[in-house]
Amino acid sequence: MEKELKLNNDGVKPDTSIKEKLWVTIPVILLIGLLATLIYNHYGEFSWGGFVDGFNQELLIFFFIGVFAQLVDGTLGMGYGATSTSFLLAYGVPPVISSTGVHVAEMFTTGASAISHHRFGNINKKLVKHLLIPGVLGSITGAYLLSDIINGDVIKPFIAVYMIVLAIIIIRKALAKNIIKKKTKKLGFLAAFGGFMDAVGGGGWGPIVTSTLLGRGRNPRYTIGSVNAAEFAVSFASGITFMIFGGIHGWQVIIGLILGGVMAAPLAAFLVNKIKRKPMMVAVGILIILLSLKTLSKISLPTFW
Repeated sequence: MEKELKLNNDGVKPDTSIKEKLWVTIPVILLIGLLATLIYNHYGEFSWGGFVDGFNQELLIFFFIGVFAQLVDGTLGMGYGATSTSFLLAYGVPPVISSTGVHVAEMFTTGASAISHHRFGNINKKLVKHLLIPGVLGSITGAYLLSDIINGDVIKPFIAVYMIVLAIIIIRKALAKNIIKKKTKKLGFLAAFGGFMDAVGGGGWGPIVTSTLLGRGRNPRYTIGSVNAAEFAVSFASGITFMIFGGIHGWQVIIGLILGGVMAAPLAAFLVNKIKRKPMMVAVGILIILLSLKTLSKISLPTFW
């Protein structure tokens, strides 16, 4: 009888209902607050003529990069940063602008992705809580180093090599056979390392965290949904750090990536259990390798520009 009194008319505990709503409410509030702050602080940088002129072929390219990167990330649980950064570097966008653009855009795209995965029931909340704080701390550290200490032009070839390593990890995980389920130890260290490398390299959270968890035999659907949900906090933390210490540059890159990513996020969350993962992972890995090799081929002078 007491148990019945604790339930509402739908047979659900009120506390549970409130907690469920917070998984959507918090990202929405943070994104609205971020958008309002950006408009308030940077509206003077734009004019109507500049706004109209901004809708050109380049913006369209960044838009499609955002769509493709989000479809990859939302369905595989990895690859947004690696894919978008590889495309941007290959297109000639400087490392600091590409990394800042990717992470500011990810603040919106990962929010949309987290809400979408929650809507389709793809989230393991316990796993998200284990990844959240260490991932945020790692991303803040990496973003601070890249914004205030590390020279982006100098590390450009190292980022390209890092992207190749991430691509090899993705391909290796795709080709792995007979994955035996094992208990994942040191989740905090894994999340901190993934967040740090993601901020410095412009990608890595998914390939490092998702691939490790999937390699341990975790359920793909809940692993991908949970890692994507945690990535919202990680991206938000690194994006704020980039804005504080490095400012915001490359608005066209950011707007294109945001529009493409937000539009693709619900479709990616829906497709997470509908597509064949292995062929897509191999294809994405090969694509990242080719783009990174193209970036390396352009770096021949000692000054790296």
